[in-house]
Amino acid sequence: MSMPDGPADDPRPEEPVEPDLNECCGNGCEPCVFDTYAEERRAWQQAVKDWEARHRDRAGAAPES
Repeated sequence: MSMPDGPADDPRPEEPVEPDLNECCGNGCEPCVFDTYAEERRAWQQAVKDWEARHRDRAGAAPES
C-alpha cells in the first residue's frame, strides 16, 4: 500500500457541523441530534490527530530518489 502524495490525496478531515438549537425537539430522543454530533466530533478529533501524525511523518521523511 502506498502513501498519498500530497494534501489533495489526503485532505484534512472536515469538522462536523454543530446542530442548531432548534434541531433538538426536546422529547428525549435516543440518540438526540446533539448525542450524534458529540460522537461525530469525537471521531473527527481522532481523525485530525491521525491526519496530523501522517503529515508530520511525511514532513520528517527523507525524500525518495
